[in-house]
Amino acid sequence: MLEDSKYYVIKKKAVPEVLLKVLEVQKLLDAEQAKSIQEATEIVGISRSSYYKYKDDIFPFHASKKGRNITFVIEVEDQPGVMASVLQVFAKYKANILTIHQSIPINGKGVLTVSVDIVDMETDVSAMIESVEKLDNITYVKIIAKE
Repeated sequence: MLEDSKYYVIKKKAVPEVLLKVLEVQKLLDAEQAKSIQEATEIVGISRSSYYKYKDDIFPFHASKKGRNITFVIEVEDQPGVMASVLQVFAKYKANILTIHQSIPINGKGVLTVSVDIVDMETDVSAMIESVEKLDNITYVKIIAKE
């Protein structure tokens, strides 16, 4: 029986071509070899909509290694102690908090933007994300940046 996980490590040859092209677009943008997403997607040969659809769902494996910064957007229900619970998960996985921004809740929902530095080679980033997602009062977790 497969483990109930949202994150997997798979070989490159098993990844659909469109996802690999999304990574190529990101590489062009990061290296400033393309001036815009439009230009990068044209170079690689995918639509902008394909890039936007998958850009937050695929990233190189090295993003989970030591010294990597990851920025998350976490939508939460406006309840006391939610931020404390999120920060406890990051502490459990030895992620060093770099920045925290909390929006003013609207209609019972708030948004946390948290940047962390993964300082421990043994940190399982996938497990850390899943632990945050499983917390009470968490609507969604999304990686918006990594370096």
